[in-house]
Amino acid sequence: MNKFQPKVVVIGGGTGNYTVLSGLKRYTENITALVNMSDDGGSTGVLRDELGVLPPGDVRQCLVALSDTRRVRDLFTYRFDQGGLKGHSFGNLFLSAVEKMTDSFEEAVSVASEVLHIHGEVVPVTLQKTTLLAKTKKGTELKGENVIGSTALDAQFPEITFDKKAYLNIHAKKAIANADVVVISPGNLYGSLAPALIVDGMKQALKTTKAKIVCITNLVTKPGQTDGFSVATHVEEIERLIGQQGIVDFVIYNTDEPTKRTYEKYVKDNELLLPFDLDDLESASYTALGMPLIDKSPVVVDSSDKISHVRTWIRHDSDRIAREIMKIAFS
Repeated sequence: MNKFQPKVVVIGGGTGNYTVLSGLKRYTENITALVNMSDDGGSTGVLRDELGVLPPGDVRQCLVALSDTRRVRDLFTYRFDQGGLKGHSFGNLFLSAVEKMTDSFEEAVSVASEVLHIHGEVVPVTLQKTTLLAKTKKGTELKGENVIGSTALDAQFPEITFDKKAYLNIHAKKAIANADVVVISPGNLYGSLAPALIVDGMKQALKTTKAKIVCITNLVTKPGQTDGFSVATHVEEIERLIGQQGIVDFVIYNTDEPTKRTYEKYVKDNELLLPFDLDDLESASYTALGMPLIDKSPVVVDSSDKISHVRTWIRHDSDRIAREIMKIAFS
């Protein structure tokens, strides 16, 4: 490992952040994962409703991604498959229990970080308890991250807000200010990335940091939400959600194709590989870096996961992404 270890901040939700963090921890210890706090699906949604806690699911995934302690990682990802706890992961229960005991979600994350012996730090992007809202072109209001992330919208570029003010966590603000690179992870654009990017104070933090801002685009489009999107459109929408055009410095996008069998499943569901136009990318304000990014290893699905049916089968190559981020950091 190089003596100079860049300070990298990764912004996003669960699976996208997990992928990026899993690769990055091999190259630098100076990682801060800023995690969206609007998750309300599966085990997390039940715990939010029944205990009134902040959503633990995405934070738990990031903690596990940054840990090298295999047995404890397995414990935190273990999901009960029967009884009253069916569908809950141990890690979610652990975080919620410590939050209830200490009345502090940050303390819960700190304790879990010690137990998992993580490389870096996991920081909730906000500590306000909020519900994600979306308004479609027809004026229909959708409520909740899980609903918004899985519902076909009647128009692109929907209005995404919270039900109340959500302020950028001061620790998140400091991490962005001190970073060498800030990475916007891939992920569900409106159900995972938007709730991290629209937090009050995020735009200003990204505008004022001296860090290089990197956007990793999704591999496929999402029916009813990003139909017709290209790599350039994806970045344009990221900047619209942040509220600042031209804020992205580098874009990492995929040029590879998945196995025929896997892609046939996606095409059947009208999920298509994100296309790119080289002329558009060459004239963009950012530097576009295209490369094969699809992880060809098989995806293991947990049958006790209540929302496993909506999880993606085509995933980014975490090591390739990490190596490219390191190149940008050293450039």
